[in-house]
Amino acid sequence: MELYLDSADFKEIESAFKLGFLAGLTTTPTFMQREGVLDVDTTIVQLADIVPVLQIEALGHTAEEIVAEAKRQEALGLDRARTVYKIPISMEGARACKMLRSEGFLVNLHLVYTLQQAYIAMAAGATYVCPLVGRLQDQGSDALGLVAAIVDMKLQHGYDTKIMFSSVRHLEHVRNAIELGVDTITVPWKVMQQMTSNHLTQLGTDQFYVDNRKVSTTVAQAMRQVDVCMSPSASVQDALVHMTKGGFGAVVLTDEGRPVGMFTDGDIRRWLQSEAKPSMDQTLSSICPPSNPAWIQSTAKLSEAEKRFAEAKVDQLVVIEDGRVLGLLDVQDLMA
Repeated sequence: MELYLDSADFKEIESAFKLGFLAGLTTTPTFMQREGVLDVDTTIVQLADIVPVLQIEALGHTAEEIVAEAKRQEALGLDRARTVYKIPISMEGARACKMLRSEGFLVNLHLVYTLQQAYIAMAAGATYVCPLVGRLQDQGSDALGLVAAIVDMKLQHGYDTKIMFSSVRHLEHVRNAIELGVDTITVPWKVMQQMTSNHLTQLGTDQFYVDNRKVSTTVAQAMRQVDVCMSPSASVQDALVHMTKGGFGAVVLTDEGRPVGMFTDGDIRRWLQSEAKPSMDQTLSSICPPSNPAWIQSTAKLSEAEKRFAEAKVDQLVVIEDGRVLGLLDVQDLMA
């Protein structure tokens, strides 16, 4: 099934055709007017340079006027093999279609609302016949039943005309078009952008990124580049300033670069509760006796770090490289 964009908005058109798989663009005088187009001919030529196939309106009250308009537009520099001339269905429109098709032009007989109109379009040899589903449904008509009947007629009688499902309003219309077996659908950009969206797909994709990061990212790559080392002889005041600047709830106490303890915001709370007259000048070593804080090698993957967090039941791991403290890994860094 061919997928067309239905638009005259250059920003939408440029975005959509970067996808690389759209069959072409349908546009209308109404779209042109809505986008403030003042020079239709120049706009048509510009669009023809952007899209694989361009479908444009060829208007006229008689078949001769319609044919003349199509040829005038072609003379602007349009490629006959990549331009489809849209003609509202009528007897004069069908006659113009037959005349243009005999000369190798591509024609879309559109604004189709009845099976009889679709039959005339196919009998006239139209390249495309275009029922307007959304507009029909606005009037309370069985638009999907009409499209199904057009598909049946094509298959029963062997017509080559492509059935284009148009006037698409929402994603369900796209599903309808697929299920009915039409040849082509033309879709507004706002609907097209929703065609790959699904909350379960998004959840799965997000989980894949998280899991991939765990097995491909090292601790050194994930940890924040912040100095977390302090001497055991540093004061509580110094530690609070250092922790605030670094954005961590802990500092690592080191001796010649090797970990000998850790001072955390939890230690501060417990110290304040236990001291009758706490002094901010008190040293960290007097509050935190020497210990061997939970650690992990800088080259370990985040999946290993996740297990280490669970085993040690801590929120920070000291990151070690060549036996010396490189930094801290916070449990939240697993999800960054």
